[in-house]
Amino acid sequence: MEEEIKPRYVISIAAEMLGTQTYTLRYYEKVGIIKPARSRGNIRLYSDMDLALLQRVRTLMEELGVNLAGVEVIMRMSQQIAQLQKVNDKLEAELDTIRREEA
Repeated sequence: MEEEIKPRYVISIAAEMLGTQTYTLRYYEKVGIIKPARSRGNIRLYSDMDLALLQRVRTLMEELGVNLAGVEVIMRMSQQIAQLQKVNDKLEAELDTIRREEA
């Protein structure tokens, strides 16, 4: 997991890996879809997780025809669902503990 979030790719390499242009990645950053890490020299650095997110954005836009505003909504809702799932998992674990103690 730690390897997935480690910033390692400069923008030109990330763009090449995604099959897109660097200005597209800069634009996605500008509108808030992605927030790459920055080096001491202020160079954008992308992680494997960033690339997976950007690939998802690209799929939504190119293959499913979702516009950028729709992508932003989908990404925000996906984040909220993931957070709610974590809370749910924690509550279920607590409930299981209580049930075991009562038994």
